[in-house]
Amino acid sequence: MSITVAGRRMPVTDALREYAEEKIGSSMKVMDISPLDAEVVLFVEKNPANPRPAVCEVTLRTKGHIIRVEESEEDMYAAIDVAAAKVVRQLRKFKTKVLDRKLRAAGEMPVAAPVAQELDVEGLMSELAADDEVVRVKEITFEPLTEEEALVKIDLLGHDFFAYTDRDTNMVNVLYRRDDGGYGLLKQKDDE
Repeated sequence: MSITVAGRRMPVTDALREYAEEKIGSSMKVMDISPLDAEVVLFVEKNPANPRPAVCEVTLRTKGHIIRVEESEEDMYAAIDVAAAKVVRQLRKFKTKVLDRKLRAAGEMPVAAPVAQELDVEGLMSELAADDEVVRVKEITFEPLTEEEALVKIDLLGHDFFAYTDRDTNMVNVLYRRDDGGYGLLKQKDDE
């Protein structure tokens, strides 16, 4: 288990780093999932109208899965506390989903599983990865569009993403809706 604490456009003091490592580390130890790596990014939003400018982003990585938590509060210590509590909830949710999915596949769904029992999470996760398969294939044609036309299409379709061919560069682009508002654009890299 490793924890990396960094600041975005702000210095991270030793006290803040130790506090984040302690809180996030104790949250990760509660669920005992191995291997589990965490990246904590702290930053302060500069918008004076924002009542909760301190933001703590936590990204957890384990065996092909990513769990992401972002919380904002009035001060950085409070943001870390709230993010740590949310990390425990997300890890518990992740662990129970893996277990439930595995038990349902085996046809052994128990009435009530005791919380304190030891689980073979690594075994369940490796078997779960083996069970994953493509359940639907959809063929589409990539229309040559401009970025503005793609924005209109994504809104009309109501999808979270939209793939298209850029009319000017003839390259494949993916437009996606961001959780914090706005859109993101993935452009195919030119090999030249």
